[in-house]
Amino acid sequence: MGFILQKATLLTYVLTVVAYAASVPASLEDRATSACTLTASGSDDAPAFLSAAADSSCPTVTIPSGTTLSIQSKLNMTGISNKHIDLQGTIKFNDDIDYWTDNAFTFSFQDQAAFWLLGGTNIVLDGGGTLDGSGQAWYDAFAKDDDTVRPILLTLYQATDVTVQNIKMINGPEWINFVNEGKNVVFRNITISAVSTSSHAAKNTDGWDIFRSDNVTIADSDINNGDDCVSFKPNATNILVSNLSCNGSHGISVGSLGQYSGEYDLVQNVLATNIRMSNAENGARIKAWAGKNVGSGLVKNITFEGFVESNVDSPVVIDQCYETSDSDCAKYPSNTYIQDIWFTNISGTSSGKEKAVVASLSCSPDGRCSNINVNGITVTPPSKYGDASFDCANVDLTGDDASLFGTCTTSD
Repeated sequence: MGFILQKATLLTYVLTVVAYAASVPASLEDRATSACTLTASGSDDAPAFLSAAADSSCPTVTIPSGTTLSIQSKLNMTGISNKHIDLQGTIKFNDDIDYWTDNAFTFSFQDQAAFWLLGGTNIVLDGGGTLDGSGQAWYDAFAKDDDTVRPILLTLYQATDVTVQNIKMINGPEWINFVNEGKNVVFRNITISAVSTSSHAAKNTDGWDIFRSDNVTIADSDINNGDDCVSFKPNATNILVSNLSCNGSHGISVGSLGQYSGEYDLVQNVLATNIRMSNAENGARIKAWAGKNVGSGLVKNITFEGFVESNVDSPVVIDQCYETSDSDCAKYPSNTYIQDIWFTNISGTSSGKEKAVVASLSCSPDGRCSNINVNGITVTPPSKYGDASFDCANVDLTGDDASLFGTCTTSD
């Protein structure tokens, strides 16, 4: 009965966000009786952009096709309302590393920084144009000094009823999208590319990171990057991820959770469906910290379904010893509990990096992983490794494919 209620709740949420996503652009356009059109100044265009966004007489702010706004100073665009940013051209952040190191917005969570804070109520960002983070200079700088703090391309901060759709996001220095303390947020038809043109990889270029946010949809998008395609960070609830093509990523990931001592992390009610994952480190993944000084939390009612994977190192993963040594993990198990998880209809091929292993469900002892469901896992390794194999430890495992994993050692 619990499963049925959880699924019903998630279905109600999905129908609600789909209806919301369809209605927001039209309602804004009905109110848009005038538009402010921005042109490139030849110097810093951030002040003009900020002024137009703050002007209530400009319900629509347009960056025309063929126009490139040069953003040379940070954009604090929080607290706005009823605003349509019609990005037909390009918004390009310059690569002045010294300026951004001293002036970007900062977040204590995982030591993040941001170019642009966009927040408020009833906002649409669309238009077919491009956000360009000028990332190559950052990729090269980080390779020389991994303490370099690289800005996030777009941060939705304390944003409610927001749609971002039909745009390209390229060359993000680090995370591409950060949803921080948001509610009722929809991303649709987004193309992301964060690829280095030098020998230095574009690292930590997550497509989306959802943090302390509720009711978020990410749909119908293509992502080519060098870290998580989508990551559900602490206190992400009621999330729908649908119809994504992810290349080069670290997977669709819950976590990592439990990183900070004294913090309680919750990720609940997530559906990731119809995902194409190629040339990636992971496919469907849950990751939580263990160790002496970590936090606690709960991962509950998470469904990964309809994944088609190609050349993926670890197609199905639960890792409750993330970034933790085996000895510390045994001595200090994870305090993040994982419950009511579904891995359903996961198909395709692994890379062979883990040889024949195509699924690894490794939990801390004492019942920290319960009601883990596996159904329709048909991933195969390269033929030289023979038949697929399945690893598990300390897992309360159920479902049609539970027998593939053999006996999962548990302790009480």
